Amino acid sequence: METMTEYSVSGNDDRRNKEQKLIALDVDGTLVDHDGAMTDEVREAARAVVDAGHQVIIATGRSLQATLPVIERIGLQTGFGVCCNGGVTVRLDPSLPGGFEVVHKETFSPRDALTALRSTLPAAMYAVEAADGEFLSTSSFQDASFGIRARSVDFEELLDARAVRVVVHSQEVPLAEFEAAVQGIGLHGVTYSVGWSAWLDIAAAGVTKASALEKLRADLRLDASSTVAVGDGFNDVEMLRWAHRGVAMGQAPQGVQDAASEITASVYDDGAARVLRSILA
Repeated sequence: METMTEYSVSGNDDRRNKEQKLIALDVDGTLVDHDGAMTDEVREAARAVVDAGHQVIIATGRSLQATLPVIERIGLQTGFGVCCNGGVTVRLDPSLPGGFEVVHKETFSPRDALTALRSTLPAAMYAVEAADGEFLSTSSFQDASFGIRARSVDFEELLDARAVRVVVHSQEVPLAEFEAAVQGIGLHGVTYSVGWSAWLDIAAAGVTKASALEKLRADLRLDASSTVAVGDGFNDVEMLRWAHRGVAMGQAPQGVQDAASEITASVYDDGAARVLRSILA
């Protein structure tokens, strides 16, 4: 695993507002539904906590280019964002080109994981987000979470890439069978989570949304008791356990709800907005 880090948090000292919260928000299934729609209520609630001066951090499995539009929609111009399930951290600053810079990146070799998966799931589609931001994929695999169009390559080319994220998706295999196959492989040296469909995300060993958020919390000198997280997927479990107030969405699977300290309404009933409004109460 290779870690690339180059940033510092300025203007933060012990005189900071003791009421400031670090609020980590998942995107898909939390801020937006599974069709990508964000309601006015959620957007306005998110903007309200941003305007109140809280440290709001989008924490998502999406890649950077698919995360930036969400950051813009909730009015975030400064602060940080966590992408690729913790593999990439960005600093937001309107004075920077494009309004951001990548300040932390965790890379790894996907060779062993991909080889093991291919032997069990030969018909699945595979994609690698490379360290330089390019996406490589087999079978013309494209997805909105990539944020850019993937370049179609032979499977063997994926093996030599330096990755921040690997995605595996099967349209033919039912979710239960897909989960059993992944668990049976016994992936080593990586961190992985299975989605609500036959979808697998892989990051470097020990890298999760929680690991990236904890680094930011420490650098920002915010108390652990100030942390709030909202999410709905298995890639949110570590984040929900990390947060002092970990909130699972109402439609989240039982295993995700079990990791949370409370449950809110579903994404279709503006559950995230309810949590955000409660912070302002």
